[in-house]
Amino acid sequence: MPKNEKLKSILIIGSGPIIIGQACEFDYSGSQALRSLREDGIETVLINSNPATIMTDPSMADHVYLLPLTTKSIIKILKEHPHIDAVLPTMGGQTALNLCIEADEKGIWKDFDVEIIGVNIDAINITEDREKFRELMLEIGVGMAPQETATSFLKGKEIAQEFGFPLCIRASFTLGGAGASIVYNEDEFDESLTRGLEISPIHEVMIDKAMMGWKEYELELLRDKNDNVVIICTIENMDPMGIHTGDSITVAPAMTLSDKTFQKMRDMAIHMMRSIGDFAGGCNVQFAVSPDEEEEIIAIEINPRVSRSSALASKATGYPIAKIAAKLALGYTLDELSNQITKSTSALFEPTLDYVIVKIPRWNFDKFEGSDRTLGLQMKAVGEVMAIGRSFQEALHKATQSLEIKRNGLGADGKGYKDYQQIIDKLTYASWDRVFAIYDAIQMGIPLSRIHEITKIDMWFLKQYEELYHLEKEISTFTIDTIERDLLLEAKQKGYGDRQIAHMLKCLESQVYNKRDEFNINRVYKLVDTCAAEFKAQTPYYYSTFENEVETPNGEKFSASESVVSDKKKIIVLGSGPNRIGQGIEFDYCCVHGVLASAECGYETIMINCNPETVSTDFDIADKLYFEPVFWEHIYDIIRHEKPEGVIVQLGGQTALKLAEKLDRYGIKIIGTTYQSLDLAEDRGSFSTLLKENNIPYPEFDTASTADEALAVADKLDFPILVRPSYVLGGQGMKIVINKKELEEHVVDLLRKIPNNKLLLDHYLDGAIEAEADAICDGENVYIIGIMEHIEPCGIHSGDSNATLPPFNLGEFVMQQIKDHTKKIALALNTVGLINIQFAVKDDMVYIIEANPRASRTVPFIAKAYGEPYVNYATKVMLGEKKVTDFDFKPHLEGYAIKQPVFSFNKFPNVNKKLGPEMKSTGESILFIDSLKDDEFYNLYSRRKMYLSK
Repeated sequence: MPKNEKLKSILIIGSGPIIIGQACEFDYSGSQALRSLREDGIETVLINSNPATIMTDPSMADHVYLLPLTTKSIIKILKEHPHIDAVLPTMGGQTALNLCIEADEKGIWKDFDVEIIGVNIDAINITEDREKFRELMLEIGVGMAPQETATSFLKGKEIAQEFGFPLCIRASFTLGGAGASIVYNEDEFDESLTRGLEISPIHEVMIDKAMMGWKEYELELLRDKNDNVVIICTIENMDPMGIHTGDSITVAPAMTLSDKTFQKMRDMAIHMMRSIGDFAGGCNVQFAVSPDEEEEIIAIEINPRVSRSSALASKATGYPIAKIAAKLALGYTLDELSNQITKSTSALFEPTLDYVIVKIPRWNFDKFEGSDRTLGLQMKAVGEVMAIGRSFQEALHKATQSLEIKRNGLGADGKGYKDYQQIIDKLTYASWDRVFAIYDAIQMGIPLSRIHEITKIDMWFLKQYEELYHLEKEISTFTIDTIERDLLLEAKQKGYGDRQIAHMLKCLESQVYNKRDEFNINRVYKLVDTCAAEFKAQTPYYYSTFENEVETPNGEKFSASESVVSDKKKIIVLGSGPNRIGQGIEFDYCCVHGVLASAECGYETIMINCNPETVSTDFDIADKLYFEPVFWEHIYDIIRHEKPEGVIVQLGGQTALKLAEKLDRYGIKIIGTTYQSLDLAEDRGSFSTLLKENNIPYPEFDTASTADEALAVADKLDFPILVRPSYVLGGQGMKIVINKKELEEHVVDLLRKIPNNKLLLDHYLDGAIEAEADAICDGENVYIIGIMEHIEPCGIHSGDSNATLPPFNLGEFVMQQIKDHTKKIALALNTVGLINIQFAVKDDMVYIIEANPRASRTVPFIAKAYGEPYVNYATKVMLGEKKVTDFDFKPHLEGYAIKQPVFSFNKFPNVNKKLGPEMKSTGESILFIDSLKDDEFYNLYSRRKMYLSK
């Protein structure tokens, strides 16, 4: 039983829609906390407005409120649940903390007799108020950069004069580095100071002397009520100070610290946590260390909550920080709790890593034309990948292979930069692809000392890069027939993919794969066990590596794999990789439900994914988790090792779908809709032929693969024309063009970015209404789970549109056409599982825009709005366990549910904010209204055409 017997019912505040700086990590930590509290028989009440996440699934909490994160909503919930004893605000990022503070200032917690657990208000105030924090640090003897607070423009100018440039400006009480910047001269300073003062809710900024080039570290701590403190993980940023940690490449454990400095840093972190307040829970501390012999340590900041990095630290160590933090908030002590991985040791221990973790952020600058692509104090990444390897080099390679940016790893893929000035610029102004540019610089012969001087990246990391380059040079002197076993093994141990080795040896990827088989160089799977194999781990959480063979006394050679294959029937679910615009957390929601439904059908479930922020990569969701790149070579090796009944690809977005062709070619069974049907829906030409055969209307169109062909098509179609590439997600590269000049420019640009693509040119239905339907089909029966009408007109990407469920403005005649077309298309495509179809309605005629026979972005929204587990049902249909007719569908929704997109344009101040066919939103919220007379609906409807851009 929890030690604080008074706590029977707890309110958890979620983090709301996903924005840059506050993403799925908090969905993961919130989900863990909910599960942790329910284990203790606590009634859980959740408020969160995000419909796309697992956290707001009805199965996660006893009461889920999909309401706006406001004090008005908090009062409503507390009135409905007067027996709530406490609020846990540390799992929902800065949004939850800010709401908790606001409710405290308004006396709401006092009025309803609700205790705050997991943190105290004083601790939040001290850490957020940079002036108070600075005073406290100086009092306890922790060094900080010279800094002062400004609450006016004039004061800011005075401070700048005193400190001299470069300077850091940080706004108080903001998230993801909003309003923060480094300034090098007076002109930049005035603009940044004004912006920082405006963005801060209390109009306050902290101005520090910039510690450019200092090394940056983060520590994740947990403390219980008896003042036991454990440090779960120490993370080193490969990028030095000056780049937000969310935009930095990070490594665990710390690589370049002397032991003496490491111990000193640990002591300082514990001292800081104890001094900011007396609370039990998680804490994240950031430090800077001077890059010289002295290794002077200064504190940057401390967050008394589960942070963005704690999701990474949890996945890196196998120690579930949020789960344990929730238990500590209940009053447990660390020594009373068991280690979740070994089950036999206590949670009062510090994980030991016998592997290396590398995290690389994932950006989406292509969605923000004209945006400043250099990295700085303000976070710009939309997601991240994590990789596990036996060495930094292996983990770095695996992380670059996970990014899904058409790179096969570092170098050796013919896609590096060759221009000296371009490389120098990318190193000087930290670019999103600097991780690759460093390799290109070494390849060009730029000395390491020069690269270090420009980037201030520690020499240790640069030498690791240099070793990789020397290895590539050596391998390139061989052919596939002359390469020796030891050299090939070394390349694999350092993380090079078969594709990269094939590039070096000038042969095919399959030849390298066969050569490895011949040499018996096979992947082995190792456990993430939190304790460097000192104790037996009970949790099947694996990563791959390559080992030298061991010879037994009787002459047998082998390398040990810790992943034991059972004789149960198995299903592999392919995850959706890093979060990005167009493919977000909705697909992680679908993957988790796919795993749980497969387990209900008696299968052993196997998850493959590389995203550290999400619930699908939690160590106890699937029977086995392979934390590996969703990259062909890794997946194929796992399939060969596990021999599953089949692979589910339709829940992991475009990432998983793109692998369907390879799976099909290698004779691996795809569960549900076949590759042929998936391909037919993606190939715009074949799909339109299918529509024609079924007498289903679609906008006039033609296809083109060159600019000349596109111009010829334009003579047949009327402008405006919508140009779309095949096989892309989130409307990538889509544009409405209104004349031949625009058409030619866009087509040339597209084919440069996506060579050999088949482009579809549609006559754009100006002023049409857009709608979409999601359905489940078993090959014979079709059940439409929801039809949504977009408030914005056709031409704005469905992910950026406000959409209502059910439709508010479509007559019976139109609705019947939508239903008929949906059923016809689902059956014609031989769909088994989920399908999403998008329509344009003009003059009461329903035209088909596109069909996707997979889980769509809207499925979680419809499931939450109607209170039905649609992905669970669809998975059982895919597995052939059930027919659509076996389910008793009972959707329930009073009034309307509106899906509202949320944008992160504030991170890119100079970007065109107009909306069009290419998706730009980073997340969404759900709004329930009783009737169309609701003011909020009226407001949305009146603004619907404002942003349309052609």
